[in-house]
Amino acid sequence: MNVLVIGSGGREHALCWALAASPLLTKLWCAPGNPGIAQVAICAPIGALELPQLVAFAQEHDIDLVIPGPEAPLVAGVTDAMEAAGIACFGPSKAAAQLEGSKSFTKQIADAAGIPTALWERFDDSRAACDFIQRRGVPLVVKADGLAAGKGVVIAKTEQQAIDAVTAMMDREVFGEAGRSVLIEECLAGPEISLFALCDGEQALLLGSAQDHKRVGDGDTGPNTGGMGAYSPVPGFTPALEHACLEQIVRPVLKQMVHRGTPFRGILFAGLMLTDHGPKLIEFNVRFGDPEAQVLLLRLKSDLLAAIQAACDHELKNFDLRWHDRAALAVVMAARGYPEAPQRGTVIRGLDAAAAGTDVEVFHAGTSTGPDGETLAAGGRVLTVCGSGPMLKDAHAAAYAAIDRIIWPEGFCRRDIGTHAL
Repeated sequence: MNVLVIGSGGREHALCWALAASPLLTKLWCAPGNPGIAQVAICAPIGALELPQLVAFAQEHDIDLVIPGPEAPLVAGVTDAMEAAGIACFGPSKAAAQLEGSKSFTKQIADAAGIPTALWERFDDSRAACDFIQRRGVPLVVKADGLAAGKGVVIAKTEQQAIDAVTAMMDREVFGEAGRSVLIEECLAGPEISLFALCDGEQALLLGSAQDHKRVGDGDTGPNTGGMGAYSPVPGFTPALEHACLEQIVRPVLKQMVHRGTPFRGILFAGLMLTDHGPKLIEFNVRFGDPEAQVLLLRLKSDLLAAIQAACDHELKNFDLRWHDRAALAVVMAARGYPEAPQRGTVIRGLDAAAAGTDVEVFHAGTSTGPDGETLAAGGRVLTVCGSGPMLKDAHAAAYAAIDRIIWPEGFCRRDIGTHAL
């Protein structure tokens, strides 16, 4: 099979790394890719949102299957565009991708399907939102309704924090169109879990779970980010709990989407809170998480391409997945100034030494190649350094030992990924 992956981050590097090992693969491209992805795939200089150019490329290169990594092209309708041209695309339609593109849409679906979730209200007017905050009291969660790259969520412990979040999103438009309307929700308490399922429209197959670290600083301090690290498996989140969430949260939403005439095919990512009253849905995403994809794909023993093909053929009921009985832990290295104003163009050395061990993988995200062949920082989240081992402590030690071999004074990482689970 000729396969085209869309995207340029650490998630897409991990996807290409896993796909490259498949005996079903003939040729692998990635658009636009990055220097790390270029080691396992052919990179094409086409942006993830340049849909006509992506369709033309797929036609020209006889692509059998397109796999979008990030959410933006899915919400923009890349699956519809590819399938209109007769090209298979593993991802939801534009209509089904509203599960991530609109948080209020997700809430409506959850309510209709009887999925446990936080109480919520949607607002299109900032004054009405602020009046609600003053009446309701804190703590509250303020969310931009649209796509905000994982940064459009504020957990407000004071009334002023909630009002500031509303005015930033709705009046100052810090997230652009995404913040024109906001959701205000009750603040759930408990550990947060990322659960993933492979879906073919009606059937769902568990892809495992991971725990992400959203805040930029150690001890879960500072602003939310796209994710600073993750690990899998999650102690205490048992296979029985995973299957309970599959039955109570994933399968009901698939049934509801079929009922609406917009069946969901692709990766369904359920962000869950394990409350004292059981798991509750925080939000749905319509793709792999980043950096959760990195740790899950390190643990996957089965052929990823074969699993995706089964989903495309609506054959998941006859498919199963096998997993390595090992732990994996990912640590994101980001450029100083992230998430507000990351430094770009700084030189990163020591990557070969860092990746030398059999228990380490270094996935590129925001990198570029300099004029002398050196690796440069070209984004906010720049690298995902992953360790694996028999136990979580072994994966933790491998990841941080690799980080200590990387020479990049202008970079930083959290030093506490997974420590509370140890």
